[in-house]
Amino acid sequence: MSSVKQEVEFASVEIRPMHELDVPVIVAIERAAYQFPWSEGIFRDCLRVGYVCRVADVGGDMAGYGIMSAGAGEAHILNVCIRDEYRGRGLARKVLVYLLDRARASGMYAAFLEVRPSNKAAARLYQSMGFEQVGVRRGYYQATAGREDAAVLRRVLLPEVR
Repeated sequence: MSSVKQEVEFASVEIRPMHELDVPVIVAIERAAYQFPWSEGIFRDCLRVGYVCRVADVGGDMAGYGIMSAGAGEAHILNVCIRDEYRGRGLARKVLVYLLDRARASGMYAAFLEVRPSNKAAARLYQSMGFEQVGVRRGYYQATAGREDAAVLRRVLLPEVR
């Protein structure tokens, strides 16, 4: 793929609010990405309770999404997922930057998230964006062979995310 094509595609990226009508496509993206995906009900609940739910739209194609809760000065990145054909091209970073900017604008002083230690690509992305491990949640994730721990990461929200 040429860099010109990539630039053209990302020129058309829109981070927009998630709507109820998006949920079936989001569930399909989630199921394709994870062995133990969120249910449709979880996505609908996130919308219902007013979490920051955003879709990454690339030229009219739903390429991924991000979901964040915020309160008591802290943001919690709950889910970021990019469709396989859009991975490795900076779209997850774009979604995260949007969410972190939104958290800062809402007065949050820190952002937290959990990541599977086995998800090396996500862990590298989060580390490159200034997240640092502050703890471990034992047995947090469902796994094929029982449970997998989660690394708890935190990023202090300074004036500039990038």
